[in-house]
Amino acid sequence: MNKQFLKISLSLFILILLFTSTFAQTIYRKIENYKVYYGWAHNYPQDWMILRRFDNEGRNYLLMVNPQTLETKINESSFYQVKPMSMEQAREFFKSTPYQKALSKAEKQSINIQDAGIESGIPKQTGISLTADLCPSHRPLDKRIFTNIFTEFKKVERPVPIALSVTGVWMRQHPQDLAWLKQMQANREIYITWINHSFNHRVSLKAPLKENFLLEPGTDINYEVLETEKAMLRNGLLPSVFFRFPGLVSDQQLVYQITNFGLIPVGTDAWLAKGQQPQNGSIVLIHGNGNEPVGVNDFIKLLQSKTRSIAGKQWLLYDLRESVDEEFSEAP
Repeated sequence: MNKQFLKISLSLFILILLFTSTFAQTIYRKIENYKVYYGWAHNYPQDWMILRRFDNEGRNYLLMVNPQTLETKINESSFYQVKPMSMEQAREFFKSTPYQKALSKAEKQSINIQDAGIESGIPKQTGISLTADLCPSHRPLDKRIFTNIFTEFKKVERPVPIALSVTGVWMRQHPQDLAWLKQMQANREIYITWINHSFNHRVSLKAPLKENFLLEPGTDINYEVLETEKAMLRNGLLPSVFFRFPGLVSDQQLVYQITNFGLIPVGTDAWLAKGQQPQNGSIVLIHGNGNEPVGVNDFIKLLQSKTRSIAGKQWLLYDLRESVDEEFSEAP
């Protein structure tokens, strides 16, 4: 009887560990030699595309993307068969995958000064992908977004997926808000896809768009991208393959700089505070940093109007990775 009890207890313990590890990300406190590094990594049965390589406390790690699902993961390089490649070689090797198709589509839409990149998922989805931007702000996190989506969806969809575009400065200025979000994820109330939103998110009230945000002369794009990723890792966040331009402002050269980091620019076709109405499959934009109560209020009204549809699983929130993955899985 005792042996059987111990076996069951041990099995439950292992299951709990496996379960919690899905929602808990390792904190890398002593990152060294963090660099862009492309290649192929294989651990049967899965092929991964390598995006970054770094050392932490004497061990070498890889940040990789599953090119079929857009899922990212970090693991020790010694666990994989690794073949280094140039970015061009890696993109050619994985050219038929949803990940590479999404990169290519973002590049084709690169001439827009505002809102370049992926703007929506597949229209047949009855629901939206929600993205909330965490730009630098002196105001606290607008927690209503997260408590409201959990309250509305907890009976039909748990954890509720949301994508958060986070800046390095916001992480530094709001450690308690970040800890609160991580706890919601640990409790399986929400599942967060972390989008790189640059480190500083500089903005000028006077400069024209072509010289503003990341287009400001003298901007160090390597710092803006890679320092944000390192800040994520030090805070226990898993970087995704998505990037959102501050102010949604870019030019063709900047888009290609971002895709050369292996990142997919993600825009929006429904910025609620600007009165843009979401359609099925929309990538919706609100600001969660306390600076845009109008957009948050509009989103809460949208949720309330969908209460019956949500209860019947006829209107859902979609994981941004799955929305993009499904769109490009169906592409020829």
